[in-house]
Parts: sequence; structure tokens; C-alpha cells
Amino acid sequence: MEQFNHKLAQFFSHLWPAEEKVLVFGEGRSEHPAIMLIGEAPGEQETLQRRPFVGKAGKNLDGFLEVVGLQRGELYITNVVKIRPTRTSAKGRLSNRPPNREELALFTPFLMEEILRVQPRLIVTLGNTPLRALMGAKAVIGGVHGRMQTAIVTHEKQSADFSIFPLYHPASIIYNRALQEVYQADLLALKALLEAGG
Repeated sequence: MEQFNHKLAQFFSHLWPAEEKVLVFGEGRSEHPAIMLIGEAPGEQETLQRRPFVGKAGKNLDGFLEVVGLQRGELYITNVVKIRPTRTSAKGRLSNRPPNREELALFTPFLMEEILRVQPRLIVTLGNTPLRALMGAKAVIGGVHGRMQTAIVTHEKQSADFSIFPLYHPASIIYNRALQEVYQADLLALKALLEAGG
């Protein structure tokens, strides 16, 4: 993955010459992991530590791992967008925002290449952004969460089918407590799937 990360860094170093954009690369088991976990984009802590899923997201990841019975080192963890999308609040503070169309268009081809290099047995998407990156703009997490899907991942002349298990983004549970039971049930379904060798 070092070669892939270098290529990514080279490409993006020319796009934002006036501002410091920190790339947060994927990490973990980069050859045929049981799960490739894909989030939306890094947040503040991820950017500071230059690692995906740390800080609050890391706590969510710990809960996920505990339920499904895996260690962090068994997964490959990444985001669709590799920079932190931000906006400035009324108080002048930087806060996270969803990636915009331009950011998604720039980074999605690199995600496709990343998936084809890693060759995960199963992809777990968190929320709508990674789901749509793989299944198209009309995919909605509410309609497919907790059920196996198939996506065709294509980059340049390479193409392959991958099994996807979409989950709600763990942060969505904070804003909508009604999703807590649904999310837990989906995690248990994922655990059963992994135990069955799916």
C-alpha cells in the first residue's frame, strides 16, 4: 500500500498548494482482510493523528469490534475522502461537514483502486457516503442496512464484484436514538455472517 499512498500524496499535493491539507491514509491488514471498513472522511482527531477512526470514531470502532469479535489489526480501515472536509462556524471555529461533490469526485477513483488492491473478503460501509460511492447516488442506507449487497468495483481496466454489508454510521445513533436497536441488530447479523464464513 506504500506505493498507492505515495501516488495519492503526489496527486493531491498539487491540488491545494495554498493550504495545508492532511491526507489520512487507510491502515490495517492490506491483503485480503476479513473486513474492509469504509467511513465518510476523517475528522479533527484523525487529521491530527494521521490515522483513520481515532478519537470519537475510534470509540465507535472499538464497540463495533467488540460486538463482531474482531481485532483492529484484522481489518483494513479507510474513508472515501482522505482529507477532513471543514466549514467555519459563526464563532470562527473549524467543524466537520459532509464531503462535497468535488471532493467525492476527486477521491472516489482512489477508493476504487484501494479496494482492488486490498481485495477484502467483505466491505462494511458506514452511512450513505461510502454506500453511494460503491452502489450509486440513489442508494439509501435506510433501505439496505444490515443486508448483503453486491457492488462492481472498477478502476482503469480492472473490475471485480465485492460483497458489501451496509451499516448506519455510528454517529447517526447519537442524533437518532431510535437507530440504536437497529444498529445493534445489524452488528449481530454481521457477526453471524462472519462466524458462518460469509
